[in-house]
Amino acid sequence: MSIVCGIPLLECVYCLACARWAWKRCLHTAGHDSETWGLSTAEEFEPVPHLCRYILAVYEEDLHHPLWEPAGGYEINPDWLILKKTYEDTQGCAPPYILYLDHKHADIVLAIRGLNLARESDYAVLLDNKLGQRKFDGGYVHNGLLKAAGWVLDAECDVLRELVEKYPNYTLTFTGHSLGSGVAALLTMVVVHNRDKLANIDRKRIRCYAIAPARCMSLNLAVRYADLINSVVLQDDFLPRTATPLEDIFKSLFCLPCLLCLRCMKDTCVPEEKMFRDPRRLYAPGRLYHIVERKPFRMGRFPPVVRTAVPVDGRFERIVLSCNATSDHAIIWIEREAQRALDLMLEKDKIMEIPAKQKMERQETLKREHSEEYKAALQRAVSLAVPHAYSPSQYGTFSDHEEGENSSRSSEGSSYGSSKTSKKKESWDEVIERLFEKDESGYMVFKKPNDGN
Repeated sequence: MSIVCGIPLLECVYCLACARWAWKRCLHTAGHDSETWGLSTAEEFEPVPHLCRYILAVYEEDLHHPLWEPAGGYEINPDWLILKKTYEDTQGCAPPYILYLDHKHADIVLAIRGLNLARESDYAVLLDNKLGQRKFDGGYVHNGLLKAAGWVLDAECDVLRELVEKYPNYTLTFTGHSLGSGVAALLTMVVVHNRDKLANIDRKRIRCYAIAPARCMSLNLAVRYADLINSVVLQDDFLPRTATPLEDIFKSLFCLPCLLCLRCMKDTCVPEEKMFRDPRRLYAPGRLYHIVERKPFRMGRFPPVVRTAVPVDGRFERIVLSCNATSDHAIIWIEREAQRALDLMLEKDKIMEIPAKQKMERQETLKREHSEEYKAALQRAVSLAVPHAYSPSQYGTFSDHEEGENSSRSSEGSSYGSSKTSKKKESWDEVIERLFEKDESGYMVFKKPNDGN
C-alpha cells in the first residue's frame, strides 16, 4: 500500500499520455491519409510519369548526349525543345526550366527543376517569405515562389503566346518538382489571371502537375484551383505534410529529422479545426494524387496504388514518422513508382478488354465526377468555415464575386501585355505596384476599385 501511495499520480498520467501519443504516432502510416479516397484511373494519371521525365531532363546539360537518363530515356525529342534556361539565364530569380513542344501528347510543357542544395539563389527564393506576407486572389501564397513565377511568365510570355496561337488544340502544362512545383502552381494561378495576354487562352486548356509539392497557398486557394492544379505525393514524402514554413525547413536542412519530429509532436496537440481558422496557413495545392506502395508492419514495396481526391480536412496534416520520409521526395523514385502504377492500371484495363465506346463514356463520367467532387470540396470548405472560402456559382466554376474581380482586373489590364493591345509590356514589379497596395498591417492586398486605378 505504501508503494502505491508513493507513486506520483500526475507523473503516471503524464507517462500514460506520452505512451498513448507515441503509440498513435507510430501506428499512423501514410496509407491512413488517403484510405477514404477513390482510386485513380489510367486516363487521368497518364501524364504524370512522362512529366516526371521532362523534369529530370532539366538537369541535363545536353539532351542530345544525356548522362543521367532513366530507364527508357526521357522520351524527349531534342528537336522539339523550344528553349532551356539555366541559372545563368534566370540570374537566380527562378530555378532552371525548359519549354518543350510535345507533339506526341499535343501539349506545351514548361517544366521546372527542384531545389539545388548548392545554389544560394534557390535558398533566396525560399527564404523570401513570412507567414501571411503576400495575399493573392483572396488568399495567401508564398512570396518568393510568387515572385519566381512572375519572373518566368514575364520572361516567356511572348513565346508562350505564339505557341498558344499556333497550336490552338494543344494544352498548356506547367510542371515542377519540390521548389519547382511551388513555382509551377503559382505560375498557373498567375496565368489564369492573365489569360488575355496569352491570346485569351481557354481556361480549360491550362493545367499544372506539382510533383512532391511544396505547401505554397492557403486552403481556400488550394481547393479553388483544384480543377487546374494536380499534386502528386509518393507515400511518406515529408514536404507536403510539413506545415513548417519552407524557409524554416531548409534553414534546418542538416537537422531535418529533428525538426520533423518536433513538428510532429507539436501538430499532434493542435486540432484541425484550429488549423482551418488560420487563413495564413499554407497547403499543398489542388487535387491530390497519393501513390501508396508500402503497408504497415511489412517489409519491401508492394504494387503501387494511386488514390485521388480534393480533400479539405485531412489534407496531409500529420507528418508520418518514417525512414522513407526524405527518400520518397526524390523525383527519381516518384518517376519509377508512377510508371509502375500506370503500367498496372493499363494492364488491368487490357485484361478487362474495355471497348473503345465504353472508354469514352468512362472519360466523360470521370470528368463529371471530378467536377462534382470539386464543387463538393468548395462547399465543404464553406461548411468548415475556412477563411475566404465560398460556394461555387451555379453559372460557372467561381462565384460571382470572383468573376467580378477578374473582369475588373481585365478591364484595367494585367501584368503581361499583348503586342496587339499594348505597346509597352509591363514588368512584374510594375504590375504589383498597380494592382496591389499595403494595408495598415503592412500586408499586400488588392487595390479597391474605387481607388481610381
